[in-house]
Formats: sequence, structure tokens, C-alpha cells
Amino acid sequence: QLQLVESGGGLVQPGGSLTLSCTASGGTLANLAVGWSRQAPGKEREGLSCLNDSGRYTFYADSVKGRFTTSRTNTNGTVYLHLSNLKPEDTAVYYCGTRTSYWCPGYESRHFTSWGRGTQVTVSS
Repeated sequence: QLQLVESGGGLVQPGGSLTLSCTASGGTLANLAVGWSRQAPGKEREGLSCLNDSGRYTFYADSVKGRFTTSRTNTNGTVYLHLSNLKPEDTAVYYCGTRTSYWCPGYESRHFTSWGRGTQVTVSS
């Protein structure tokens, strides 16, 4: 069974950048669409992005468009989320997720069926 693992979270100052990674054990992400979402304390899960299997097509939530970029290297099956110009309101646990398809219907978290355990991102001075 595919298990997802996020890494790369941490503490960063406002305006800073961070790159998160998503890897899989028990299989590969190479032929699957992969998305990212986040959840802040007391708030609902917010879908952020979706990247298709080839890496050519992406979808982003308006709240992160232009600041966050998702990419992948199918040679090792890793998917990335690069976060830039970070704001305190970006503080949350960030999750990567997959769906049983190679294409992206959208960035909303409802499109994904399996999630990792998340990595904490804290934006604070």
C-alpha cells in the first residue's frame, strides 16, 4: 500500500522561502497526480495545488497562486512544493496527497484519496 511522507517543514521568517518534499513508500508517485493541502489550527483543510503525472499541468488555489510552485522529478518519484514570500497566515500543517489517476480535476482536497501525516510550517519573526 502506498504511504506518503512529507518533509522539509520548519520555522521561517515572513518573506522567507521553504521547499517541502513528498515521497512514497510501498510504491511510486511517478504515474499519479499529486496534490498539496494545509490545515491551520481551528480551520478546515485547504486544498493548495495539483500536479499531473507528467508535471506539465498544475492547478493552484488563489490564496497561493504566484507564491507557491509544485514540481516533480519522476526519476525518483518525489514531488515538491516550493513556498515563497511566506506570511504568518501560511502557518499550518502541510500534507501531500494522491488520487488514483494521472490527471488533475482541480486543486481541491476532495479530489485526493490518500494523504501523508503532514509537516509543520511556521511563519514567524
